Amino acid sequence: MITGSIVALATPMKVSGDIDWEALRRLVGFHLDNGTDAIVAAGTTGEPTTMSFAEHFDVIRCVVEEVDGRVPVIAGTGANATSEAVELARYAREVGADLCLSVAPYYNKPTQEGLYQHFKAVAEGGGLPVILYNVPGRTCSDIYNETVFRLAEIENIVGLKDATGNLERAEELVDRLKNTDFALYSGDDPTACDFMLMGGHGDISVCANVAPRAMHELCEAAVAGDTERAHQINSRLMSLHTALGVEANPIPVKWALNRMGLAEQGIRLPMTWLSDKYHSTVSEALQLAGVTEG
Repeated sequence: MITGSIVALATPMKVSGDIDWEALRRLVGFHLDNGTDAIVAAGTTGEPTTMSFAEHFDVIRCVVEEVDGRVPVIAGTGANATSEAVELARYAREVGADLCLSVAPYYNKPTQEGLYQHFKAVAEGGGLPVILYNVPGRTCSDIYNETVFRLAEIENIVGLKDATGNLERAEELVDRLKNTDFALYSGDDPTACDFMLMGGHGDISVCANVAPRAMHELCEAAVAGDTERAHQINSRLMSLHTALGVEANPIPVKWALNRMGLAEQGIRLPMTWLSDKYHSTVSEALQLAGVTEG
């Protein structure tokens, strides 16, 4: 089981919108040097919905090659067509990813039985261990806890990224699955500390893009049950957690990476560069978190 800080890696792009492969490799190195425990390639933060299949494949392959076995790589392979999600998972397996992160199908609003059958097909046909990804605020599709419990019984479904931010739901998940090998990850940085302190295993984090060392230390403390230290670190990071949500992810975090000199000013439509009115908010949060100097 992977535990700790798992970065939902942004995909650096040039001003033209082309993927910046050199910057992507440097960004992976930045995480390897700063304690990130695992890397998600081509998850939501990586903008896969604006990529061609070939680009999506190449991002996964590039990250796997650059990591070279030093930490686990989780490939973002979600799709709203089951056959496409299976194909993406198969490719990720071929190039050496360790697991896949499969988001609930978006836009088409499947039933709970549809969600069950979708993820069952991915688990059986994709060839990789599957982490479910529930983010109803973006997908308009909610994997209910009872459906998670059903899916957890399938051998190749090994975990859940819960980005609902609902700690009551998380408490039920932890309680029902605490004696199993099923991993529970937060996908909501502002509530991740509490999620882990109640028994979660880690955080698939946006904030880790810019504060990898601090997020590693936070997750390490919270998973170990060190409440005082976890809260201390989380308090320092909370303004950053909040600031990285002032516009839709990955808009603020890509602006922050540019501010840190780690990426060019590149993002793909329909996403746009961070609105001027939020520049000071994100900049001040980076300073408060100790990521940049004043």
